[in-house]
Amino acid sequence: MELTTDDSTSYIKFNEHVQSHQAVVADRNTIETLLPWVHIAISNAKRLLLNVHHRLKTEYLQYYLHEFCYKFNRRYFGEKLFDRLVFAAISYNTEFRSRIYKRTSCG
Repeated sequence: MELTTDDSTSYIKFNEHVQSHQAVVADRNTIETLLPWVHIAISNAKRLLLNVHHRLKTEYLQYYLHEFCYKFNRRYFGEKLFDRLVFAAISYNTEFRSRIYKRTSCG
């Protein structure tokens, strides 16, 4: 597997897991042309967490990020959205466990 990343110092252990790791430093103009959707998705996620889900607990942060990814990946479904939502609701097995009531499902 080959991996191309920016030149961040947090990627020091990637060499243990990939065959080739190339670090590329890009200028601001290149970043804006290559990765516009990445910046839009990150800013939308931040706006969702700050506005809609303000004062969220860190223990539930991963669930909020899953919700954002679900919505972001289905933004162009149009008329098929309801059918896909019903199918996802029926086939999804939740791992959520309420700490208050010690139960695994709602109700």
